[in-house]
Amino acid sequence: MGSWVFYGLGTENRDLPGFVSISPSMGNGGPRNHGSAFLPSRVQGTPIGRSGIPAAKSGIRDLVNDQLSPAEQQTRFELLRALNAEQLARRGADAELEAVASSYELAFRMQAAAPPVLDLASETRETLALYGIDNKDTDNFGRQCLMARRLVEAGVRYVQVNYSDNTANPAWDQHSNMPKHAEHARAVDQPIAALLADLKRRGLLDETLVWWGGEFGRTPYAQSNGTGRDHNPDGFSIWLAGGGVKPGMAYGQTDDYGHHAVENRVHMHDLHATVLHLLGLDHERLTFRYAGRNFRLTDVAGHVVHDILA
Repeated sequence: MGSWVFYGLGTENRDLPGFVSISPSMGNGGPRNHGSAFLPSRVQGTPIGRSGIPAAKSGIRDLVNDQLSPAEQQTRFELLRALNAEQLARRGADAELEAVASSYELAFRMQAAAPPVLDLASETRETLALYGIDNKDTDNFGRQCLMARRLVEAGVRYVQVNYSDNTANPAWDQHSNMPKHAEHARAVDQPIAALLADLKRRGLLDETLVWWGGEFGRTPYAQSNGTGRDHNPDGFSIWLAGGGVKPGMAYGQTDDYGHHAVENRVHMHDLHATVLHLLGLDHERLTFRYAGRNFRLTDVAGHVVHDILA
């Protein structure tokens, strides 16, 4: 999703990546969760930290070079750029080589632009407390959400915030350990509310679309002789806030058991089409040619859910 949005809209800050993934998991898809697949490599996500590492210690590796002066770095960079340009001229059109060359140039510019954006020290005590930073339960995800706000404010087009403990099962995938969900809720509820409130008071919520959700829900019945609840892709909820959606409404309904969506069903293709529409993109026109045919994020399906638009 992030790569498609970056591909369609570009970035608002040439000195920062257009797509950033904060604390991505190394399992359950790993780098594929912020990769670009067959889209150009230049639109893949840039990871900041990874799950399992405290957000307070997360950053972009080797972002600052303390071994060389700025002038020396500039000289080396100009040489590297000249060598890349010569190689590109010899080989002709090569999307992967172009992506590598552009990543070097972006990395050079990020040395000056990224550190102040990633440094939370400039935030007020009130803002840090709002996100629950320095509170044992909320510190980690609070830092991720605050970093997301700072990246959005700096012009990063798409920010992916991951909540995961980097174990074999994703954090919310508890099955038999349902009380564990209370622990996860304590970790995320305050930071999420803080992010929405902070975006709103800064005048950013009306132009920032926040999407919270996972890939499935839970069955209303027990599994494995009553030991837990299984995956349920047939009826589950996500929520959207800001960015042109109606506030304070619920759309769709499941059956009496909460098992299957039965009214105003929204497929993931529909959600993607709606998100793209809110960002100013027509999902039927946003295509990329690969393996002999045009591909879309919504494949050959999807419709905009106009009822939820403000």
